Amino acid sequence: MKRSPRAILIGPPGAGKSTVGKALAKRLGCSFHDTDQLIEARCGKKISDIFVEDGEPFFREIEREVVAQALKDFDGVVSLGGGSILSVATQDLLALLKARVILLQVSISQAAPRVGFNKDRPMLMINPRQQWLALMEQRTPIYERLSGFSISTDSMKPAEVAEVISQYLENK
Repeated sequence: MKRSPRAILIGPPGAGKSTVGKALAKRLGCSFHDTDQLIEARCGKKISDIFVEDGEPFFREIEREVVAQALKDFDGVVSLGGGSILSVATQDLLALLKARVILLQVSISQAAPRVGFNKDRPMLMINPRQQWLALMEQRTPIYERLSGFSISTDSMKPAEVAEVISQYLENK
């Protein structure tokens, strides 16, 4: 029997994909995978170190492979890295699962304290606020096209977001 995730969380840095993903998996009684953590485990180093030591193209190729594997073999909740949706191959896979693709939205005012715009976010290392806004300008249309459901995490606790998503999944 073919497996596929019960929910796939996408969105920008600071939207709460990992935190909400864990809460959603607990609520649904299934397991949780964060593709960024899978990449770090596979490479044996932090994503920021992969960017610095191996470059973004290497990272994006590993990310594409890890995401494809997770979408094919995993039946719990999967959180994707914010930039994973830039891959056309990943977009094609997500299009097949659109009803289960959940976009977590966040404003820059809420994202800033959550991510701290620090060195562990390689895409946000130089002029982080401007970089975040540029990323959002590029990625938002893709996020919106790929998602079957979206929710802002700005004024909600992770458990509340998980509850709304679980209700959506039950009714879809």
